[in-house]
Amino acid sequence: MTSALPFDDFRNLLANLPAADTTAQARVRTLFAKADKPSNSLGRVEDIAAWLAAWSGRAPPAVTRPLMAVFAGNHGVIRHGISPRPVAATANAVELCAAGGAAINQICIANDLGLKVFDLALHIPTADITGDAALDERGCAATMAFGMEAIAGGTDLLCLGDLGVGNSTVAAALFAASFGGRGADWVGPGSGADAAMQARKAEVVDAALAFHGGHLGDPLEALRRVGGREFAAIAGAILAARMQKIPVLLDGLAATAAAAVLHAANPAALDHCLLASLSPEPAHVRATERLGLRPLLDLGISHGEGAGAALAAALVKAAALTSSGMAAAVRG
Repeated sequence: MTSALPFDDFRNLLANLPAADTTAQARVRTLFAKADKPSNSLGRVEDIAAWLAAWSGRAPPAVTRPLMAVFAGNHGVIRHGISPRPVAATANAVELCAAGGAAINQICIANDLGLKVFDLALHIPTADITGDAALDERGCAATMAFGMEAIAGGTDLLCLGDLGVGNSTVAAALFAASFGGRGADWVGPGSGADAAMQARKAEVVDAALAFHGGHLGDPLEALRRVGGREFAAIAGAILAARMQKIPVLLDGLAATAAAAVLHAANPAALDHCLLASLSPEPAHVRATERLGLRPLLDLGISHGEGAGAALAAALVKAAALTSSGMAAAVRG
């Protein structure tokens, strides 16, 4: 990066986002309209195919190199007793993925998805957001840039997920910074917090909001101050996909919170994204409604790892094949 301040390049990208290919999108709509079937009878399958065309520029669209990218981070705020799981559980989950034994491994195999899992300095948790910024600007920008590299090597559908003990609390802080409200409006059980722990989570979010105060009006400042490495990397990956015209499937609370940061910076920043799955966390429903995202699946998945995105990828692949197969029949 060559600008004076680390965030400047990201601000420039957010101000100059590529638009959808409306010609490709209209072509897919026309193909479905010409097919020998009742109008709009395939419902959201038609919408998904048109969305793929709009953001890939291919009509009919195709998904041949889908990628599941999972970003893992640890958080200093965990010291406040906001999770029933120890901080070591994040690294253990990454190791399980590396060994092929995690749920996400099996779903990726079933749906023929590539899988990348990124360990974001798990041995160095971010600073405690109740009394310090999680990251400095240079570190946050560097992590965003690292997340952008997720698409290196090529992909035509990017699925995003996360791992991180305590990151539901961090997500709540980002939602509060993006949408307003207090900790109690955005915290939930996460990985199994009881009522007392949820109250602590709310207190932690309120303390972070009070400490960082007026700085949170700037979305990228909010990301570095009350976010974390997996949030920054996911934001970078979403932005890189937009610049390269790659459709994105979002999954989970953390990915949605990272997306909310970009949406706050530019409301058009998520137009190339679909929400894969709805988490049982009450905050996820409220946040996705604010962002105008409607889930493809609602299976009650709170497991993390991007499991919902990997499952939804099968639906997106099917929509692409439906479009291309019916287009061939129409041409025939």
